[in-house]
Order: sequence, then structure tokens, then C-alpha cells
Amino acid sequence: MGKGCITATKYFLFLFNLLFFIFGALIMGFGLWILLDNQSFLAVLQDSSKALKVGSYILIGVGSFSMLMGFVGCLGAIYEVRCLLGLYFTCLLLILIAQVAAAVLIYFQRNLLRTETSNIVTKLLENYNGQNKTAEQAWDYIQRNMRCCGWTGPEDWMRNPVIVNSSQMLYPCSCRNTSVPGDNGTNSGFCEAQSDNWPNYDTGCMISVESWLFTNYGVILGICLGVAVIELLGMILSMGLCKSVHQEDYTKVPKY
Repeated sequence: MGKGCITATKYFLFLFNLLFFIFGALIMGFGLWILLDNQSFLAVLQDSSKALKVGSYILIGVGSFSMLMGFVGCLGAIYEVRCLLGLYFTCLLLILIAQVAAAVLIYFQRNLLRTETSNIVTKLLENYNGQNKTAEQAWDYIQRNMRCCGWTGPEDWMRNPVIVNSSQMLYPCSCRNTSVPGDNGTNSGFCEAQSDNWPNYDTGCMISVESWLFTNYGVILGICLGVAVIELLGMILSMGLCKSVHQEDYTKVPKY
């Protein structure tokens, strides 16, 4: 490989590592968003699911490690350090294998994840008492903004002991259909209905939430695919640059 090709490869590798660093920062930011956000459906799951918390920590770790690898790759490319290039190639290979394994696992366990999500929400509705817990606030926010009630429908709330055991006709305030005339009451907790028919939304939140999750899943999937493409290009370029540096060093060895 000529000197010009080596230089071009070096700077292309630097550019790809810079992109790899940025994508790593995005993955870490997504993990922090899952961990810290308290106004989305993820807050509902996070309060009851340890797997989601573990997943957010994994994303933060993977993002941080990706940023570190991007930095190491940039150093190895600019200064043509063979050991750094070799370390960079090995780490990229391990990350790529881990990503493929995680994607396959999620794909084959998608029905189990859907069932676990349904169980978590059902448990939340049964234990809801209007004390403004993080998960309860998040669920109230979902019902108000997605204009839905319960998971599969309003009947899911009939398992709540506060509603069942009350002498009043109570219903969740966040379920109130704002198009129905009358006092809108509060945005959380329980409200008293004036008749046997609740002034609530008739549809459950399952379809809206699954659509929301699918949309955000598409975002993270797109980011992961972008990272995978950059990883493959980085591996190819690092291997080529490492081989070129080795050949160049070999030609500089004095022959006797």
C-alpha cells in the first residue's frame, strides 16, 4: 500500500472513530434517559422491573465503552500505533458479537417481554392508591395524554381495591374523557362519578403504548445499526492500517 493510501486510510479511520464516539455518546444518553425519565411509560416499567434498570445500566456501560474505544481508535489511527489498532480491532469484534447476541435474544424473547409488560401494568393498576408515586404519576400522564383508560380497557381498574371497596362511585381521574361536559377534577388519584357510567375513555392504553414503544424501539435500533456499520468499517480499516504499518516497519529494517 502506498504512502498516500496509508494516509487516506488513517484519516478515514479517524473519521469513523469520531462517529463511533458520537454514537457511543447517544447510546449512553439513551440509557441515562431510561434511568432518569419519570414522565413516560418507561417509568411505569422501571418501578417494577429490575430488568429494565439493568438494561439501562448496560446501555450506559456499552455507550461509555464505545466512547473509550472511539478515543483509542483515534489515537491508534493518528499515531499509527499497532498495539492500539490491534486492541481496537479485538474490542470492536467483541462488541459486535455481543450486539448480535443481544438482538437475537430480544427477538426470540419478545413474547415474554410483552407478557411481563402486561403483568407489570396490571399489578400497578391493582396497587394504585393515588399517593403520587413516580410510577403512578407516569401512568396518569399516559392515560391523560394518550386518551386511554386501563391496559386492555377501563374494566382493568375494577381490580383496584380502593374502587371496589369504596361506598362512593370512584374512578381514576386521569381516565376522564375531557370531551364529556362537567368538572374535570384533578389529574391524578380518584374522582367521584355522578352516575354509574364513568365519564372515562373507552379504549385501553395497550395499543397506544405498544405503538410508542415500537417508535422508540425503532430509534434505538437505528442507532445500533449505525454503530454496527461503523464497527465493521472500523474493523476493516484498522486491519488494513495495521497491516500497512507492519509492512512499512518491515521495509525499514536494515538488511545485511
